[in-house]
Amino acid sequence: MKFFIINSGSSSIKYQVIEMATETVLATGLVERIGDQTGRIKNTFFPGTDKERERVLEQPIPDHDSGMRLVTSLLTDQQQGIIGDTSEISAIGHRVVHGGEDFRASTRITPTVIEAIQRNIPLAPLHNPANLDGIRVAGEIFPSVPQVAVFDTAFHQTMPPRAFMYALPYALYEQDRVRRYGFHGTSHRFVAGECARLLDKPLAECNLITIHLGNGCSMTAIAGGISIDTSLGMTPLEGLVMGTRSGDVDPALHLFLKQNKGMELEAIDSLLNKDSGLKGLCGLNDMRDIHTAVAAGNARAALALAVQTYRNRKYIGAYMAVLGRVDGIVFTAGIGENDAIVRAESLNGLELFGVGLDAKKNGMRSKEARCISSEESRVKIFIIPTNEELAIAREAAMVIRG
Repeated sequence: MKFFIINSGSSSIKYQVIEMATETVLATGLVERIGDQTGRIKNTFFPGTDKERERVLEQPIPDHDSGMRLVTSLLTDQQQGIIGDTSEISAIGHRVVHGGEDFRASTRITPTVIEAIQRNIPLAPLHNPANLDGIRVAGEIFPSVPQVAVFDTAFHQTMPPRAFMYALPYALYEQDRVRRYGFHGTSHRFVAGECARLLDKPLAECNLITIHLGNGCSMTAIAGGISIDTSLGMTPLEGLVMGTRSGDVDPALHLFLKQNKGMELEAIDSLLNKDSGLKGLCGLNDMRDIHTAVAAGNARAALALAVQTYRNRKYIGAYMAVLGRVDGIVFTAGIGENDAIVRAESLNGLELFGVGLDAKKNGMRSKEARCISSEESRVKIFIIPTNEELAIAREAAMVIRG
């Protein structure tokens, strides 16, 4: 069975074709600059194997419909494609950013589901419309293929009210659904399952802290295999320090900036989302560049690194208090998987709480999931590469099986 996995953004489409019998990636690609004068598609067949081959197209791609049809023509090309025709696709899995309170799990896409995704557009105005574009176009190209929506927010719908409610007038929750939702749920769910396997315990018996560190960052407290708290809030701005997002700030900052800097709300929102975080502190938002700058004596780069890892450490401590017993701490995503310094600084000082890092294991580079805690550490520490596309494919398979 071949599954087509689609992540449709506002001006891009990421995709994979996965052979589910072996969970092998047959094709992966990115359509970008949709709507610009010159669009681009990079498609790779059999990535990471001796049969790998790449094809790049650069041409105008006016909309998602055009992008998806170009991808389909690449996949079904008689000489270079990997499928004979669209009937070889057994299911399509879509990443959908926001399911609000409507979805606690992945679901087969129906007109009712589409209506619910549309209702949640106010909660994700940049993402849900693009996700709906992907669903619509895929339905036109693959009319007889079942489609499944996998929601970033669904994994966190198990949070209790004490964790997801903000201390605001209750009517804002009742009327406008103002609450914490959390994101990166597909990634957190995936690495939690992999961690349970490495611990050789059922996921339902595991208490974990999963830490997704990339340009966007989030942390989740998982008790008995389910999310009970997470750092991202109603939007992906709250919580940890990110590449360009501020994370936690005093909400009164908005009024201060308006009164003292003459900034309007839209400009403040842009400031907090696009010009803050690591970029705001030191002008750099790639952690590799920050380490280079720190080594060259750049004090602001050192400050940015210290602020981010301090915030990470505070959240780890808070979630240890929430969970009580912690079986494992998991680092994942680009920074989490590859940056030994960030991992070490984020855990520095937690030895009294049973968290011991093995410096040698932490410094080793590998693409494999592995344990990096010391022998005496009561809490196991893991690096587990995330694979959101495979997670979406597995979710789709479960939904299709019913």
